[in-house]
Amino acid sequence: MVNFTYQNPTKIAFGKEKEKEIGAYIAEDNIKKVLLAYGSDRIKRDGLFDTVVASLEENGIEYVELGGIVSNPVLSKVYEAVDLAKAHHAEAILSVGGGSVLDSAKAIAAGALYDGDVWDFFIGKSVIEKALPVYDIITLAASGSEMNTFAVVTNEETKQKYSIASPHLYPRVSVINPELQKSVSEEYLVYSAADVIAHSIEGYFTASSHPDIIAAYVEANITTVINTTETLLADRDDYDARGEFAWAATQALNGTTYLGLEGYSFPNHMIEHTLSALFNVPHGAGLSVVMPAWMKWYVSQNEGQFQRFSQKVFGLSDAMEGIEALESWFNKVGTPTRLSQFSIKESDLDAIVENAYGNAEAFGLAETYTKAVLREILEKAL
Repeated sequence: MVNFTYQNPTKIAFGKEKEKEIGAYIAEDNIKKVLLAYGSDRIKRDGLFDTVVASLEENGIEYVELGGIVSNPVLSKVYEAVDLAKAHHAEAILSVGGGSVLDSAKAIAAGALYDGDVWDFFIGKSVIEKALPVYDIITLAASGSEMNTFAVVTNEETKQKYSIASPHLYPRVSVINPELQKSVSEEYLVYSAADVIAHSIEGYFTASSHPDIIAAYVEANITTVINTTETLLADRDDYDARGEFAWAATQALNGTTYLGLEGYSFPNHMIEHTLSALFNVPHGAGLSVVMPAWMKWYVSQNEGQFQRFSQKVFGLSDAMEGIEALESWFNKVGTPTRLSQFSIKESDLDAIVENAYGNAEAFGLAETYTKAVLREILEKAL
């Protein structure tokens, strides 16, 4: 097990009606004005917006409202929000929504205290040295952004879906109330499951050094996602299943499943970011297409770990059987496994490969993921 230092400063407030306490959590930090960011008006129709506003007002906190953040969040909206935060002297960002809203909130938090273009942080032109505090109420379990330093945004003009990471972007407090996630559609539930599994397997398969205790943790996380997804497809009101699913999503990318690992990378996310950037594919759906294809290409490079995955997760023995079992499960629950399900054709591969190679350069993986390799992987997903 290699050396590591682990610290996660995010406070998690988990459980029923915890969203009613958000104002008190923010007031503890002596904050008087927030930029309240959200996605669709659904939070107004279902009463969550009113609950949040009431909590803020009870604690003497003003808010400036910014709605309309979309899935696969875009840079133009971040620019709009940064200008709004600066103009109204917001002291913090409050995100109410899923990972797309929270990722945008993190970018806004960094941009609000920066004199230059916030995109500078995404392309490595500048380093995040400070950011406004971020708080969130998470309404979709998938990205794990509620307990990590990462954020991903798409630049619509350049078609680049890039990420930032900084200790300054850890949320101060994240509220996870599984009841708020009951309205998530079956479609996005299974997309979310694929996203959580992808977060779990990136290090599991690619690390050059991987402690058994962390491997076992990853396997338990994936098994939990599979079991609770099936339970929720049968009964969307099962609170315990929804709670376990939500916590698995948080654990998959809050650092605990990567402790003691060495030499790992995120090739599935690297490739999928291209699909989202070029075709606006839902992130989790894109991952369920990329993962089996990448696994079939990569399996010979770590066959022992794939055999372990097959045995521990699916009760099988052969490495390829485990890959096929995961792909079959994706098909069973209804998340895509082929590019053709997005109407993406072989004639689109040149553009996809070109964009994905740019991602490979940004991820520092261009030596391994050449254009020829990327095409080979994508052809397995046609």
